[in-house]
Amino acid sequence: MLSNTKALPFPDKKMRTSSALAVSLLVVLLAGAGVVFVLRAWSGIGPDAVRNGSVIQLGPNGDLQRAINNARPGETIVLQAGAVYTGPFTLPAKTGSEFITIQSSRISELPEGVRVSPAKATLFAKLQSSEKSAPIVKTEPSAHHFKFIGIEFSTTDEKVVVHDLIRLGDAQQTTLDAVPHHFVFDRVYIHGFPTQDVQRGISLNSADTDILNSYISDIHGKGYEAQAICGWSGPGRYKIINNYVEGSTQNIMFGGSDPRIPNLVPSDIEVRDNYLFKPLSWKVGDPSYAGHHWAVKNLFELKNARRVVVDHNVFENHWVDAQPGPAILFTVRNQEGSCPWCIVEDVTFTNNIVKNSPAALNLLGTDDVRPSQRSKKALISNNLFVGISGTFLTMSGYPNVTISNNTHIQTGNIMTLHGQPSPGFVYENNITVRDDRGYGVKGDATGEGTIALGQFTPSASFRNNVIAGANASLYPANNFYPGSVTDIGFMSVENGDFRLNPRSKYKQGANFDRLPKQ
Repeated sequence: MLSNTKALPFPDKKMRTSSALAVSLLVVLLAGAGVVFVLRAWSGIGPDAVRNGSVIQLGPNGDLQRAINNARPGETIVLQAGAVYTGPFTLPAKTGSEFITIQSSRISELPEGVRVSPAKATLFAKLQSSEKSAPIVKTEPSAHHFKFIGIEFSTTDEKVVVHDLIRLGDAQQTTLDAVPHHFVFDRVYIHGFPTQDVQRGISLNSADTDILNSYISDIHGKGYEAQAICGWSGPGRYKIINNYVEGSTQNIMFGGSDPRIPNLVPSDIEVRDNYLFKPLSWKVGDPSYAGHHWAVKNLFELKNARRVVVDHNVFENHWVDAQPGPAILFTVRNQEGSCPWCIVEDVTFTNNIVKNSPAALNLLGTDDVRPSQRSKKALISNNLFVGISGTFLTMSGYPNVTISNNTHIQTGNIMTLHGQPSPGFVYENNITVRDDRGYGVKGDATGEGTIALGQFTPSASFRNNVIAGANASLYPANNFYPGSVTDIGFMSVENGDFRLNPRSKYKQGANFDRLPKQ
C-alpha cells in the first residue's frame, strides 16, 4: 500500500512564506485576544475569573469554591462588591503558612481598624447559602491560614434554618492535629434575619483566630440556646476586638459543651473594645417587643476557659428569661459529665461598662452538679456597673478574687455569698450603695457584713470602700459609710455621670478616662 501512495507536492518558497505569515498572525491574534482564556485554562480557577500575579479577580458569575480550591498560599481572591456568591463553601487544608485572603473589591473604602455596620452593605461581597442546616463557610480538618475582609455572610433568606453561619473546627474533633487554625475575619458582617432561627454566628472551635472590626447581629433561637460567638472544642488563641456582638442566649460564651480532645481548655482569649448588646425588641413586655420570644440568659459567660482578658467593652441589656440573673458569669461547668478537667482560671475583667441587667456578676468555683477543677484567680477592676436591679456579686468557692476600683450601683444585695468559702478575697477602693431593697453584703443563712465575710471569705481584705447607706457597726473598719448616695458626691446620677465632683470628700479609685466612651 505504501508503495502506491503518491507524494503530495511540496509547497514552493512563496507559499511557505505566506503560510508562515498567516500562522504568525494567528498566533499574535490568539496571544492578544485569547490571553485571558489561556490564563483561565491554565490557572484552573474557572469562568469569570482572572489571575493576575498573586491576585485572583472573581466576577459575579465566578465559582468561588473552585477559586478557593485552586488558590495558593499568599494569594488574594477579590470578589465584586455587591455580588452574591452562593455556597455553602468549604475551606480546605493546604500546605504553606501564608494567608489566602478573600476580600471585597471595595475594601479600600472600609478603613482598617474601624468597625463596620449594615450601613456599609454596598461595600461588601456577599456569601450566602440556601442549604438547610449547612454553614455558609466551614473548614476541613486541619485547614489553616484563611482571611476574610469586607465580606457579608448570611443565608439567602429568613426561611433557611441554620445552626452555624460560620463553623470553624468541629465539635467531634479528638486531636489537636485536626483543629483548624489561623483565621482572620476583619470588617465582616455576619447576620441572621429578624425572624430567623440561627444558633450561632461563629462556632469558634479553631486555634489562632481573630475576629476584628465586625458586626454580628440577629443571632437568636426559640427553645434552644444561641450565641453570636461560642467556642468549646478549640485550644485558642482568640482575639475578639472592636466588634458589635448581638446574641440572644449568650452574646459570647466559652465552654458549654464538653470538648472531645482530652484536657482541652480554650485559652489565651482577648475580648476588647466590643459592644455586646441585646435589643429591647427581643424583650417580652417591652413597648418595642417584636413578637418573637428568643431564649435569653446573659451577655458573657465562661464555663471552661483559661487566661482571659476582657477589657474596655460595653455590655448592655439583659433581663430575666431563660435564666434569672447576671450579665457576666464565670461559672465552671463539666457540662455533659465528660470534662472533669474543666476550669475557669486567670480572668481579667477591666475597664468595662455593664448596664441594664437584673444582676451583674456570678462566680462559681466548682461545678455544683458534676466533678470539675477548682476555678481560681479573677481580677475585676476599674469597671462601671449601672442599672443593676438585683445583686452585684453572687459567689461560691472561688479563690483569689480581687474586686477593686469599681463603681457599682445596684438595688439588690451588694454581695450574696453562699456555698463553699472563697479564700483570698480582696474588695478594695470600690464605691457602691447598700440599697434599702437589698441586704448589703449578705451571707447565706448567716447575716450581713463582717459576719458574712468571715464565714464565706476567710481573711478577706475589705478596705477603703465607700458604701452608702450601710450600718458601719455591721461592717469592717477602714471603710467609709455615708448616709446616702447623695452624700457620696457624684457629678450627676440623673445623667449617668458617676465621677466624683470636686466637692466630694471621698477619693475615687476608678479611672473613668479608661472606660469606653458611650
